[in-house]
Amino acid sequence: MSSPSAPEPSRRTVLATGSALGGTLLASGLPLTQATAADRTEATPSAGDPWRTVLDDADLVWQRMPTAWYEGPFLGNGFLGSGIYAEPGAASTAVRFNIQHSEVQDHRPEFGSLFGLARLPIGYFTLEPVGAITGLDWRLSLRDAELTGTLTTDKGTLALRALIHNDRSVLAVEVTASEGERAFRWVFHPADAISPRAAFKPLPDGYQGNPPAQVADHDGITAAVQPLLAGGQHVTAWQERTRGRTRTLYAHVAHSYPRTTALGRALTAVRRSAQLPYSALAVEHSAWWHAYYRKSFLSLPDARIQRFYWIQLYKTASAARRDAPVMATSGPWLEPTPWPNTWWNLNAQLEYWLIHGSNHLELDAITRALSEFRDNLAQETPTPYRADSLGIPRTTDPHLVNGAASSLMGYGVGVPGQDPPTPEVGNLTWALHNVWLSYRHTMDRSILQDVLFPLLRKAINYYLHFLEPGPDGKLHLPATFSPEYGGDSRDCNYDLMLLSWGCRTLLDSAELLGIDDPLAPRWREVLAKRVPYPTDANGFMIGADIPFAKSHRHYSHLLAVYPLYEVTGRTPDERALIERSLAHWVGFEGALQGYTFTGAASMSALLGKGEDALGYLGELMTRFIQPNTMYQESGPVIETPLSAAQSLHDMVCQSWGGVIRVFPALPAAWADLVVHDFRTQGAFLLGARRENGATRWVRLVSEAGAPCVVGHGIAGPVDVRDGRGRPLPHTEVGDGAVQVALRKGESALITAKGDRPDLTVAPVRPNEDAPPWGLPRI
Repeated sequence: MSSPSAPEPSRRTVLATGSALGGTLLASGLPLTQATAADRTEATPSAGDPWRTVLDDADLVWQRMPTAWYEGPFLGNGFLGSGIYAEPGAASTAVRFNIQHSEVQDHRPEFGSLFGLARLPIGYFTLEPVGAITGLDWRLSLRDAELTGTLTTDKGTLALRALIHNDRSVLAVEVTASEGERAFRWVFHPADAISPRAAFKPLPDGYQGNPPAQVADHDGITAAVQPLLAGGQHVTAWQERTRGRTRTLYAHVAHSYPRTTALGRALTAVRRSAQLPYSALAVEHSAWWHAYYRKSFLSLPDARIQRFYWIQLYKTASAARRDAPVMATSGPWLEPTPWPNTWWNLNAQLEYWLIHGSNHLELDAITRALSEFRDNLAQETPTPYRADSLGIPRTTDPHLVNGAASSLMGYGVGVPGQDPPTPEVGNLTWALHNVWLSYRHTMDRSILQDVLFPLLRKAINYYLHFLEPGPDGKLHLPATFSPEYGGDSRDCNYDLMLLSWGCRTLLDSAELLGIDDPLAPRWREVLAKRVPYPTDANGFMIGADIPFAKSHRHYSHLLAVYPLYEVTGRTPDERALIERSLAHWVGFEGALQGYTFTGAASMSALLGKGEDALGYLGELMTRFIQPNTMYQESGPVIETPLSAAQSLHDMVCQSWGGVIRVFPALPAAWADLVVHDFRTQGAFLLGARRENGATRWVRLVSEAGAPCVVGHGIAGPVDVRDGRGRPLPHTEVGDGAVQVALRKGESALITAKGDRPDLTVAPVRPNEDAPPWGLPRI
């Protein structure tokens, strides 16, 4: 399906909101009406539980022993994380329960974000049976966020249940042993508290690891206290409790700096949790997860991709919370990696895209962190510009500190026209695009006023220090760096595209907020006089000095196409430019990686090419996605599978430019599809169903009273009805699109004229079966 060519509202109109949400996201449930059954226009769940159906179907299973982090089960709550797999070198005698924490880091900024501020490994427990392991049968329940199953040995069986408690942040593992396995044991193995990058790169001069952990008993609770050379500590505390035939391990991790309060906190957390049997913890824990999933619903006829999608929602909530650190490249599941912190030149942005459409803004750590640590963003900017500029380095710790004195230790914010350090300067502006998405999907004025506008103003101001007029009368940028191509180029597309988006967004935001900003004339000048994006016969170049001429995994030179939607194919020439650039980019094999294919899928979706988008996702699944849906480049890199979920969103719904496009890029094989409470820009909740290759109905609930233009794609005349089933005034705006005036809380149902379809929300039937994710029997 092609995107409708409905006229787009002005950006000022698009940004405007009828009423602010006051910082509080509304509940996602559809409002009830007083309509009769015949006229009712609210979508309702099927008699069975559709969420339970799709979630149970998506459970990962293991009937073979996982031997690495990218094969095994994983648990988490945004802070504490555990990956579970065979102990390396001892697969028949022990199972590893890795235990890591997103807040545990070093505090020596003199060695930079990659060493001195790096995430630190904590350690792992081994479950050691009496006999040799001969088999297993495990299931990771997405719905309950719990691992269950049995481990079989030549001496008996171990039935286990494991979770990381959502609120208590405790790893709890209940084991019920048969008679021959009653003497199984747990052993904790503290890790060396040194940056994981030390195994991949040379150590900075003077850098050394922290001293060993000190393990001791504290009134029946064991604790491994890891002192840090910089001060502070992190502590892993645990206790095993026996109740009848079951033994339950309770473990908690705490971190404190510069004080040494982590020990007391860890002991208290274990003591309180261990008072409860596992079943009581499970009830508390699962209630949060059940409510989490019900905020949205998606079902499509590709069983493998549908399962993958729901696993990514599980993975995201296991790795992210608003008050947790912005996800590092590995999420909370730290493993040996050269990427032991947060990366801001692509990774962080991609990690959080799926939270918008899936209606999970409660996971938005980026908006919170950029706001909370904005003072650090000034300090990371080169000294002469700190008074009026902000920037974010390529790599930071959770407090957005880099501390690097050289590229060995981290990558700071560079200066256009200078090298070293590498002049990579656009990362903050790109990160603020995520904040803009959070604003647009909620229409929460406080995000716009308190976070986006003041931070974006200073991020763009950094660019303004360096823009210069050329002989052609255009404004030009000195040489900057396009992640991760190599080499610096004048008029680098990465920066020109972000600069243009930033100036346009600042002007729109200032008008909406009623701000008469003295910099507004300068922003207008940039938009009027900025040099055109450098292109050649192959499409977008890296910059004026560097053509795109080698394999490159990153789409830094294509941001105006995606995700900024500044170049969208409005004219035949513009569409041809996108197609040419995309084909040229993915045409070079060699350096392509997983997120190359998620970006290509989303760009194809922009063009309405559902078959191409599905093809790129197929390449990703076949070539890069691991058995448990994880992804690796040397070490764990979490952004790619999560961004694949966003690519799926882009096929199902797009809402850029003030138009909500329903099913804009579906392949022919997806003849049936249902979506419910999908969040769009303008703060609308979308429900829609496709049957036999045609859109049957579209329903929108307005949370903010924002302008509403819907590319519904229903052939022929349509009815538009309100929540009581009454005709709703609307305007046809061309090519299967209507404009509807909705106040906050109102809804609209769009159907073919005279049609009264069943609005039941239920899973669609898969086209064919597919094996579950995990390691099922071959």
